[in-house]
Amino acid sequence: MPDNYINYEARDRVAIITLDRPDKRNALNEEMITELKDRFLRAKEDPNVKVILLKANGKAFSAGADLEYLQRLQQNSYEENHTDSRHLMDLFWQIYTHPKFVISQVEGHAIAGGCGLATICDLCYAVPGAQFGYTEVQIGFIPALVSIFLSRKIGEGRARELLLTARLISAAEAAGYGLITRVEEKEKINDFVWQKAQELCHNTSSQSIAQTKQLLADTFGLPIGKALAVAAERNAYARGTEDCQKGIKAFLDKQKPSW
Repeated sequence: MPDNYINYEARDRVAIITLDRPDKRNALNEEMITELKDRFLRAKEDPNVKVILLKANGKAFSAGADLEYLQRLQQNSYEENHTDSRHLMDLFWQIYTHPKFVISQVEGHAIAGGCGLATICDLCYAVPGAQFGYTEVQIGFIPALVSIFLSRKIGEGRARELLLTARLISAAEAAGYGLITRVEEKEKINDFVWQKAQELCHNTSSQSIAQTKQLLADTFGLPIGKALAVAAERNAYARGTEDCQKGIKAFLDKQKPSW
């Protein structure tokens, strides 16, 4: 698939996926979502990629849904809109459960679905001037898909505040809420995030990252007894993996494992 709206580059074990529709503030439409799904799949299938970095060109990270796209959706039947909604749902779930580490680097406003896109990543770093918010209720829409991930990430109380008021918050406030990981100065964020990506490449096991992310996705919200039962099964499975055996041997030999 050609790079129309999404640029893709892989180097030094990092796949860089860049939203590249700056004239539309990287607003999401059906084609962009399709391209994003394709790029995340490409990174998943590349054995040389260990970390994925999601970025954006232009002044905004993403303004959410494209207005022309929303106008077209008004003419759709319920069945057509449901299919389209599941298209975005599949992208969010693909990122959330991706077996590789996903970092978002936010250097502009992340609004509505664009905010969801940034914050479902494993880590999110933003510049001080970035703003975050879920503004759907201001146009009579609802933040349906992002609400599921947001309440998991920051708790129902704060999620209710952001989703129901449509309030925009600063990067500093977003970090305080646990919505993003850290605020970094604009002139330093590229080097900082790249260094973090390289640390993850060299200091963590790919198998462990994938298994831990799947465990978190599978057990959240389960009764504690069922969650612990699943965790015990995954614990037992992990002990027999190649990476676990390699890591324990290196630990016992007082060596650093090579990941």
